[in-house]
Amino acid sequence: MGFLVRLPLLVILAGIVSLAMMLPGGYAHVLNQHDLGSAFMSSGAVFLVLSALLGIATAGDPQRSRPRSVLLTMLGALTLLPAMMAVPFLLGLPDTGFFNAWWEMISCLTTTGATLYAAELLPAPLHLWRSLVGWMGGLFMLVAAVALLAPLRVGGFEILASPYGRSERFERLPRSDKQGGAVMPYMTESSLRRGMADPASRAMRAFREAFPVYAGLTLAMWTLLLILGESGFLALTRAMGTLSTSGISPINGPAAQSSGVAGEMVIFLFLIPALSRRFWPGGGELKTSDSWLGDPELRLAAGVVLLVAAMLFLRHFIGAIGVSPTGARGLFDTLDSAVSAAWGGIFNGLSYLTTTGWNSVEWQGARNWSGISSPGLMLAGLAVMGGGVATTAGGVKLLRVYALARHSERELEKIVHPASVGGGGLMARRLRREGAYLAFIFFMLFACSLAAIVLLISLQQIEFDSAIMLSVASLTNTGPLAGVIPLTPTFQGSAGIAGAPWEGWAGLPGMTKAVLAGAMILGRIETLALLALLSPEYWRK
Repeated sequence: MGFLVRLPLLVILAGIVSLAMMLPGGYAHVLNQHDLGSAFMSSGAVFLVLSALLGIATAGDPQRSRPRSVLLTMLGALTLLPAMMAVPFLLGLPDTGFFNAWWEMISCLTTTGATLYAAELLPAPLHLWRSLVGWMGGLFMLVAAVALLAPLRVGGFEILASPYGRSERFERLPRSDKQGGAVMPYMTESSLRRGMADPASRAMRAFREAFPVYAGLTLAMWTLLLILGESGFLALTRAMGTLSTSGISPINGPAAQSSGVAGEMVIFLFLIPALSRRFWPGGGELKTSDSWLGDPELRLAAGVVLLVAAMLFLRHFIGAIGVSPTGARGLFDTLDSAVSAAWGGIFNGLSYLTTTGWNSVEWQGARNWSGISSPGLMLAGLAVMGGGVATTAGGVKLLRVYALARHSERELEKIVHPASVGGGGLMARRLRREGAYLAFIFFMLFACSLAAIVLLISLQQIEFDSAIMLSVASLTNTGPLAGVIPLTPTFQGSAGIAGAPWEGWAGLPGMTKAVLAGAMILGRIETLALLALLSPEYWRK
């Protein structure tokens, strides 16, 4: 373990990816697909040897990893590692081209789940590789959030960071912004050196804490789905796609197949950890309450999901009372369909809030019940809102939305009662003040990023509504979102014989796919962290 800590983090990740290639390779040999199995085995062996050589060459470097290299490491992991992952995928589909294979792996590693290929045309080992890459991407984000992003105070950690660089519980605040230490110091080189003296060591510690929980939950969900009647391969991919919120699936259709609503309840239960970091080791500075019932992210998520489900359900309910000659009594005849529609709305609400993007078996019933022509717009709004900070979910994050909501509530209170005192304690005050200010900045950066991506996509003669949905799906890492709202297909490109241009992704031009790949990476790193990477102060020695 001491030798691994001395290696660059990117070399360690490359070795892990190389070892992971052996799993789909062995599975391919079990299925008598020996050519595909040999492609995975040989690729894994070659990359493992290369990683070992790079490790030997860099282990003797006495210079430790610098804090400012952390974001570069994350950027390199999300761009270079997919190039490695694409090699066995390309060998399995020689006609797809390296660019399409690289794009597919970026989509999987960023847990976006968008795909260029028809599910029925890909062999099972490639589906396993896609699911495994998405699962590793979710684990990488759990580890990187605590080990890499938290010391930099980005990725959502800036919301609750002390703006004065000191403990506000025991030290008085400065009288003005001109007295020592009033500026935000957490992006300065000295503070980074204290918090990120050894990024590889921090990453290894975070991995040792997060991996048993992450793998244990995956195993538990896999077992439950097997008990409920799902096939072994489908249950495994569902478990990996749920815990990583990638939504990667080897088949088309609803989230549960043989298990029905019972299987969806299991998936629903295991989607909840994507709403708050308190379900995972680390990230203690994000806790704003001692109990789960008082957690702002969980309360906000429950309110939003129930609100969307109620809007889909009550619209038909109220309308039926108005037109039914027997009033509400006539609704009892359709109680079963009403409950099914309500469940479809609740499941899809949580699925898209966590940026997973799976649809319930009752989703079509919920759409028919509500009578709304395009309820997918609600799901797009949920995807933009996103899940919890420092979790596997993407989007803007619930804590930022909560900070803005509390600030708005306080401003309305001051309008009614100008002399009132907000109260709520230290964390509540920080959320309403500095937290809301930073959340607003992030929202504006997110909106500017979305506008820029839509503009770049629209240059390729793609319809405006399709450009918006593709941009939102990529920037929020919710690939299945593009399938909720019908898009105008384009057939200017091809991903080979297994491609599916009618599903909205494979038929896009190469330049458009490159822009969307960048949007997926930007959605994971976040615009605020990217601006920190480009800041001159960040690189100052």
